[in-house]
Amino acid sequence: MTPTRSETDNLLLRLWRNQESRAVIIQIVTMAILFAFIALIARNIVINLAAVGKEFSFNFLMWPAAYDITFSPFIEYTNQSTHLRAATVGALNTLLVAFFGIILASILGFTLGILRLSSNWLVNRIAYVFLEFMRNVPVLIHILALYSLIVVLLPPAKKAINIGDGTFFLSNRGFYVPSPVFESGAGIVGVVLIIAIVCVIGFKRWAKKVQNETGKIYPVFWISTAVIVGTTGIAFLATGMPLSWDMPVLKGFNFKGGMALKPEFLALWLALSYYTACFIAEIVRAGILAVSHGQTEAARAMGLRPNRTLQLIVIPQALRVIVPPLCSQYLNLTKNSSLAIAIGYMDITATLGGISLMQTGREMETMMIVMGFYLVISLTISAFMNWFNQRIKLTER
Repeated sequence: MTPTRSETDNLLLRLWRNQESRAVIIQIVTMAILFAFIALIARNIVINLAAVGKEFSFNFLMWPAAYDITFSPFIEYTNQSTHLRAATVGALNTLLVAFFGIILASILGFTLGILRLSSNWLVNRIAYVFLEFMRNVPVLIHILALYSLIVVLLPPAKKAINIGDGTFFLSNRGFYVPSPVFESGAGIVGVVLIIAIVCVIGFKRWAKKVQNETGKIYPVFWISTAVIVGTTGIAFLATGMPLSWDMPVLKGFNFKGGMALKPEFLALWLALSYYTACFIAEIVRAGILAVSHGQTEAARAMGLRPNRTLQLIVIPQALRVIVPPLCSQYLNLTKNSSLAIAIGYMDITATLGGISLMQTGREMETMMIVMGFYLVISLTISAFMNWFNQRIKLTER
């Protein structure tokens, strides 16, 4: 029997009055509207591209790039390489400055945060003035100022500062260091190193379990260091020391050989690091102050020295407050690296989102790739920090 109109209306009314059903209906309608809006935008894009004689395609990635990239430490690149290879070089350069920037910013941030709580008035005030000045100047100004200082103050290549008796050279062309050359047998050493690291991780977990069950403490750091250094050293000697060094040598107006850290990379790396470190320092200071002072007094009553109290009692508890906002600073540093285009550092914004875009006229395609790249990197950092936050959070008994 076919349901009447009144019965259908009553059924819909009952579904709407049910809280769970109403929530599902609202979500379905919202998603339908969202997908319809996206489809409308996509349709307008296709129509507008067709109107100007363009097609939506990523074939341009296989075209020759026809421009130079001066800093490509990981893969070979020439101006005859494709736009895809140029984008890969730019992505690797972005990851390089983000990775080392996060490391240096974390070290400086934790150090400055602890110095801000120092009982020494002079140290406290110097740290305070440094933080307030650096935080209140735009990061782009820091990048431009530091780049200008490196280029202007450092000597030219022929008068480069010699460090380490001809091993390292510092000039306005960059910082030149020896480049490792791996020979036959280096792969075996690498495998041994990985195995040693895995064994150390297993030993650390076992030692922690023993400590929790019996209270016995093993010197984990020294044993781990001995295992990694010892096994890797033995493998290195047994395979005939398969490592040599390509030394930088001055030829003409520049250095040849070795590995060069360009002024653009140094300026961007240092500026992003100390700028972000200033915000991390305040996060660290807030995290330490959030730990009850009674914890410190209890540690002193047990005879722990101030540095051990900070290391074993205060910092582990403060991390639970520090980590969530710390993730935001890591994301800010990574995204701020796109300002590299201002000083000519060839990251993905400068390569694919800059020169490749202007040469090919593929605005939509290049910007989609660039935005997708930053989205993936940001989600990866967030996922790692969320995992780390779960690892250190308080567990109730």
